[in-house]
Amino acid sequence: MNTVRMSRASRVPTVGRRAATMELNTPAEIVRAAGGLIVRRHAGQLEVALVHRPVHQDWSYPKGKLEEGETLEDAAQREVLEETGLICHLLRFVGHTDYTDRKGRPKVVAYWVMSAVAGTFAPNEEVDELRWVDVATAARLLSYERDRELLVVVAADDQLEPLI
Repeated sequence: MNTVRMSRASRVPTVGRRAATMELNTPAEIVRAAGGLIVRRHAGQLEVALVHRPVHQDWSYPKGKLEEGETLEDAAQREVLEETGLICHLLRFVGHTDYTDRKGRPKVVAYWVMSAVAGTFAPNEEVDELRWVDVATAARLLSYERDRELLVVVAADDQLEPLI
């Protein structure tokens, strides 16, 4: 049974006191990463850049783990540059995904909508192909449902036009 009580110190209701005693993952146990949905207008159509990672045999957005002391924003831009060769501006935060990685660790990835301002893609150790595709093609090509959910948010957002 859930109970609602007022904390004496703050007079803020506390719900389900037992839930507060659950053991939670410490920040050191959670893999923190960041990445980008790189977008552009091409022939009047919204396109997004997808990357193919040969090691995982998947199509996704460029992303990667934070380095020590790095902000999420800095990590997103660094990882996008490393994987795509594109220097990008952050346009806005779009959301995050959370899942269990291939090593069984909880992972949270924060994503920003980005626009490329310079650079050229060249295949590298992590990414062997980059494709600019329209939203419908991206939805079919993306390997993970969590990535398709972010795509829906970006595609439905009528605030992008002034940013691109």
